[in-house]
Amino acid sequence: MSGTPALLLLLMRRDLSLVAGRPAEWLLPVLFFLLVAIAVPFALGPDSGLLARVAPGIAWVAALLASLLPVGTLYAGDYADGTLDQFAVRQVSGEALAFARMAALWIAFALPLMLALPVAAVMLALPLDRLPLLALGLAIGTLGLSALASMAAAFTLGARGGGGLVALVIVPLALPLLIFGSQPEQPGALSLLSASTLLLVALSPFATAMALKAARS
Repeated sequence: MSGTPALLLLLMRRDLSLVAGRPAEWLLPVLFFLLVAIAVPFALGPDSGLLARVAPGIAWVAALLASLLPVGTLYAGDYADGTLDQFAVRQVSGEALAFARMAALWIAFALPLMLALPVAAVMLALPLDRLPLLALGLAIGTLGLSALASMAAAFTLGARGGGGLVALVIVPLALPLLIFGSQPEQPGALSLLSASTLLLVALSPFATAMALKAARS
């Protein structure tokens, strides 16, 4: 295997195999997502009409909060054991590493989330005919959330008080995803969601690579 596509596949395979060996890394965000979906109806009361109206927004906020959970460990292990330095010595570009890590995170995060979404929809009294659009929006938008998580993990690598920094990095940039994703029935909402996601995906590898280089120096 040679060349950039082969390198990306190799890095993604490595990351996914590591995630598969640590089930908590993909189970915890899904359990948190379901916990929010279960807890909100108790807070809002038994009004199914109200729950159905706010269900997409709740699902998106839960997905955003769940995407923050892997941030603390996304690059920390490679940073601590010198793997990042080894990648640099072997001339593996930071952009390739960041793109592969972002893609692997999306797969490990989005697929379990999609499986949990029908359960969350039932808990939130979301009509089943609205579920496909919400699922499509989340499938697209979780790629953007993964791009943001990758950037935040690199920006806060080795920094004290990283939790607060993560919120400062992710939440403002995630607002377009939340706005367009929470109203997928609106004309053009999915197109704008896709455009926002593609912009984040295009920027994330370069911003992440710069942050990783700064953390190593």
